[in-house]
Amino acid sequence: MSESSIIQKKICMLGAFAVGKTSLVRRFVEGRFDDKYLSTIGVKISRKPVVVDGHAIHFILWDLAGSEEYNGVQASYLQGAAGGIIVCDLTRPETLASWARYTQRLRQTNPAVRVVLVANKVDLSDRRTISDDELRHAAASCADGRGVPPYLLSSAKTGENVEELFGRLAEQFI
Repeated sequence: MSESSIIQKKICMLGAFAVGKTSLVRRFVEGRFDDKYLSTIGVKISRKPVVVDGHAIHFILWDLAGSEEYNGVQASYLQGAAGGIIVCDLTRPETLASWARYTQRLRQTNPAVRVVLVANKVDLSDRRTISDDELRHAAASCADGRGVPPYLLSSAKTGENVEELFGRLAEQFI
C-alpha cells in the first residue's frame, strides 16, 4: 500500500454523557475495556488505521465530552469532521434523542459528513429500555439525501460490533 493511498479522516464521537463514547474508542484503539467511569473534559484525540478494500484510512478520533449544552467550543471541535459516530445508551431512553441532535449539528458544520449511529451497552439486556422499533424510528429521523444512516447495537465491554461500527463508517469513505 503506497503512502498516496492513505486517507486521513477526522471522526467525532458524539452523544450524551456516560453513553460509552470513550469506552468504544478505548475498545477500538487499545482493545480493552475499563469499568471505571472517567468523564471526558473537552476532547480526547486518538488515532487508528482501518483497512477497507485495500484502502488504508487513518481515523483521527475526537472523543468529545457529552453535554446537552451546545457551545462555541464544541462547535469548533466539529470543524473539519468527515464523519461522526453518534452514541446512545440502551439503558437510558433520554439519550436516544441525541442521535438526531448531534447528526443535525454535524451536518450544519459539514453537510457531506458521514454518520453511523450506535446503541451501546447491548450487554446490559436486563436493563435495556429502548426497543428496536424506537431505534429504527430515531435512525429514520437522521435521514438525509443519501438515506438513513446505518445503526448498530454494540457493547464496549464485550467488544460486540465495535470493529463493525468503525468499519461501516470507513466503508462510506471508499
